[in-house]
This record gives sequence, C-alpha cells and structure tokens, in this order.
Amino acid sequence: MKLGIVGLPNVGKSTLFNAITKAGAEAANYPFCTIEPNVGVVTVPDERLRVLHEMYQSKKTVYTTIEFYDIAGLVKGASKGEGLGNKFLGHIREVAAIVHVVRCFEDSNVVHVDGRIDPISDIETINMELIFSDMELLDRRIQKTQKNLKGDKNLQAELDILLQVKETIEKGLSARTMDLSEEETEFVKSLDLLSFKPVIYAANVSEEEAVSETDNKYVAEVRKFAASEGSDVVVVCAKLESEIAELEDEERAAFFEELGMSESGLDKLIKASYHLLDLISFLTAGVPEVRAWTIKRGTKAPGAAGKIHTDFERGFIRAETIAYNDLIQCGGNLATAKEKGLVRSEGKDYVVKDGDVILFRFNV
Repeated sequence: MKLGIVGLPNVGKSTLFNAITKAGAEAANYPFCTIEPNVGVVTVPDERLRVLHEMYQSKKTVYTTIEFYDIAGLVKGASKGEGLGNKFLGHIREVAAIVHVVRCFEDSNVVHVDGRIDPISDIETINMELIFSDMELLDRRIQKTQKNLKGDKNLQAELDILLQVKETIEKGLSARTMDLSEEETEFVKSLDLLSFKPVIYAANVSEEEAVSETDNKYVAEVRKFAASEGSDVVVVCAKLESEIAELEDEERAAFFEELGMSESGLDKLIKASYHLLDLISFLTAGVPEVRAWTIKRGTKAPGAAGKIHTDFERGFIRAETIAYNDLIQCGGNLATAKEKGLVRSEGKDYVVKDGDVILFRFNV
C-alpha cells in the first residue's frame, strides 16, 4: 500500500516523513528499505503477530508494510508545471491515498508560507492544484467521448458522468465529494483523477496539544472540513514523532506512559489508512513463519489465497479457518480447536474476516 504525504512548506511534512523513515529503520522484523530517496517503508503494528510468534516459537515473523512517499515540489501553479509541479502530480497518481499534513500549531520561530496560520486555506491551495490538473484530463476525455458518441450511443451514460464530475470540480469541490453509485464510483476511479483520491488530514499540533484530549481551534476547523467531504483526520505532532522514532521499544513504552499516550501518531495514521481504504488483515501461522496479509474488506477466500500465491487461488479447494481469539483461547492447539468445533472448512464463497487465521488447501 502506497500513501503520499503532501503539504505546503513549513507545515511539518518533512519532519513527519523523517520520523516515518526512522521508524522504518527501527523495525526489527522489516529493515528500513529506501526504494527511492523519497520513499520510506514501515511495518504495520499488529500485536497478534507477536503473540502467535511466541506461541509457535516461529522462525520468522513478517508484518505487512506501508510505503510513504514524501511528495515534494508543491507551489501554487503546480498544475501548470510551476516548481516541481509535474513531478509532484505524477507521484500522487501512484499512491492509493493522500496524507495531507496541515499546520495546526502556532510558533513564531516557524514562518508560515502565507504569513498566517489558516489550515483551511492551506487545504484549499493543494486541493485546487489537484482540481486544475483534473480539469485538463477531464476536458480531453469529454472531447474524446463526444467524438466517439456519434458512432456509439452507449457512451451517453459515460459522457453524463464525465459532465457531472466536471460540473462538481468547476465549483472548486474535489471529485471525492460526489455522491455516486457503486458502478459510477468504479468508472470515476478508472479516470485516475487526483481529486478523487481518498485523503487523511494529518493535523500537526504542538507537543502539548498532542497529548490533550481537546482539539485546538485549528484542528476543529480541519475536522469540520474533512467531515464535509468524508475524509478522516489524525492529530499528530511531527516533532514528537521524531523523538519517538529514536527510542527503543522499552523506552517508547515508558515515554508513552509518562505522556499518557496509548500509541504514536504514526500508529494512528496507519490505522486510519486501513479504515480509509477499507482494508483488513488475515493471518497465517506456524513454526516456519507467522505473517499478516492485507486484503480489501469483502474479499472471498480464493482471492485471499491468491494474495499468498497465484497457484493458491487457481487451485483453491478450501480454507481451514479459525478466528484469532478462538485460536488463542485454545493455546494455539488446532487439535483442541477442532474438537471444540472452532476450525471451519470454508469454500469459495466465504468472505474473509479481519483476524482470520487460515490454512489454504489447493491443488494445481
């Protein structure tokens, strides 16, 4: 899964990304990997894997991962190629979702690019650049569809949706704010519009506000805006995340306890990403390896099997499945679980659930 981090200068975007890359470097079971200078890979925290690892004394534990892209070069006019605009927009097309870092803290030592703290204005600046880019793409697609319509009247429905999207973004609204049917959503998604990408707003606050249970006025504004377009908000302190990323596990636990925090902002960001993209994890477990696999919610057993290997999906027979909590209650003993009727044999129509521990049977 790829997430792109965007934001105006001096909002904390680079600080947050640097904290993410340090967190990746500290991940014991998945060494930090620099695919490009602007990409950091971190493991998705999952306590269930640690428990299963200890239970089976597994030789190997593999967490699922997220790639964070530090997308730089945004200035007003990016859609017209200003600054590093073309590179910026090109990188956004590659990601599944956008993490938009918004400055929600006051600090006279950190100058805001516009000379004032105004998170909604910051959001709209970036959103408009995405919309301007989408407008050019839509105009070309509409012209092509209108031309082909003369020979194929079935394209009228497609043209109608294109015109609806154009009308929406001409109002300055992102395409993701539209109320679409499932079929229409799939079509608009195929257009690869930047303003249709799902967004998490990372409200960057001060260290004191990061541990507070009350939003400051800037975060409240961001939450209101995000609600209007169905986006999520995560409150983080980029500076604090940098400090957390430098700590060992034991030190981190003590640090959280001292601050009254249960998890880091990065962990919250990862959870929000899964929620936004409607993802879940199923597990495989044994002495050789315990591992988490990420799939879309609603995926059926053969599709989940194919996540491991295409042969598993092609030759799928059945999925021997047990819920994680049931397996733990049985001490990891499958024989006991089977005696209690907790291990199920599921067929091709079974929809995999989060936390399912599965052994796939296949034949090719």
